[in-house]
Amino acid sequence: MATGLVERSRMFRAELARFDPALLSGDDCRVLAEELARTEKACAAARARSGARVTACGSYRGGGYGDAAEWMARTSGSSRGEAAAELKTAEALEGSCPETKEALASGELSLAQASEITRTEKECPGSESELVAVAKSSGLATLKDQGRKRRLQAVAAEELAARQRRARSYRHWIDELGMVRFSGALEPLVSIALMHRLDAECDRIRREARRGGSDEPWEAHAADTLAKMLSGQATGPARRADVVVVCDLRAYRRGQHAEEEEACHIVGASPVPVSVVRDLVDGDAFVKAVTHDGVRIDTVVHFGRHISAELRTALELGKPPGFEGVRCAEAGCERRWSTEWDHVDPVANGGATSFANLEGRCAYPCHKDKTERDRKAGLLGNRGVGGDGDWHDDRNDSWCDDRDGRREAGRGEGRDEGRGKGGGGDRDVSWGGGGHDPP
Repeated sequence: MATGLVERSRMFRAELARFDPALLSGDDCRVLAEELARTEKACAAARARSGARVTACGSYRGGGYGDAAEWMARTSGSSRGEAAAELKTAEALEGSCPETKEALASGELSLAQASEITRTEKECPGSESELVAVAKSSGLATLKDQGRKRRLQAVAAEELAARQRRARSYRHWIDELGMVRFSGALEPLVSIALMHRLDAECDRIRREARRGGSDEPWEAHAADTLAKMLSGQATGPARRADVVVVCDLRAYRRGQHAEEEEACHIVGASPVPVSVVRDLVDGDAFVKAVTHDGVRIDTVVHFGRHISAELRTALELGKPPGFEGVRCAEAGCERRWSTEWDHVDPVANGGATSFANLEGRCAYPCHKDKTERDRKAGLLGNRGVGGDGDWHDDRNDSWCDDRDGRREAGRGEGRDEGRGKGGGGDRDVSWGGGGHDPP
């Protein structure tokens, strides 16, 4: 069998070497690329499984290698760490993840997807089937989000908080260009606040730069924003909460850990102990109540100083019952950062500013592309694109950005009663519950 596979592999490589894409149409190349991608994944799976067998038999020693990872790295042209991870995934597939093994062997999954699934299945038994379905229908980023969510939820919130505390870090160094580079890890309550402030200020700076003709990437403006923030020169106020914490009212009233079906987490981050939420409420956090039936949000009530953006609260929480925050709604994008609110049916076409008609999209390129599609469809009239062909953030086109005050999310389906706890602050606590009264 091995002889036949080896011979066919050599013939296939020879055929690929003779391939000239210029001789095919664009559609033919697209179909071929898709088939080759699946074949590549199947080949990677076979390579990893063969490598696992080499490891078990110790056959790598025949080439003078110290271990299997060293041999695989040299054979595949990868790093030793990547080779070790590949072999670890292949080993984990044997006996514990049959669905993943089958999908990987047929080219439906990549090694990276298989690695995420096997890792999560090991820590959260019973996760495999659902994650395989996610991997087949979504991108790697979505699968990683789902896997991470399951793994974090499998750890007691108090223990997770202790691990996060121990794992905080920071270091910096000088790179080849003489620039200062750095990396680190901060606890969610600190880092999410920092990230939201940076995003809001960076978006303001980037819009000003683009109006001045700059075409620098978002990352460059973000670096400028961070420098301004650290030096105290940032001036643009963030219009959305720095941190939003969702806590089931039942868990809050008990004052103990949240049960399996009860939410208690930072939106866009990780679970938190109920005690953290209580400390926030006892401090200066804004308190909001959100009632839902597990599918749709029924009511939004703000407690504390006046905040008129009830609808914005519902949108930024994300869809119930998970309340995982906002990600770009464009198929295949899945970005969580630098998102803007887009009217599915543009305002210029009579679309309402409502929960059902607003979706989050990353500013570039997805929101810009959506606006261009709306313009070509005749939904914006003369709006959306200027005479020079550049995209303009006209306040009457299809978008709604609540972060710079252009247009706040307006008429909501909830109510603002302006009562209860008061005080200023930069953190929101939202109660998630099915019809429970607020504290």
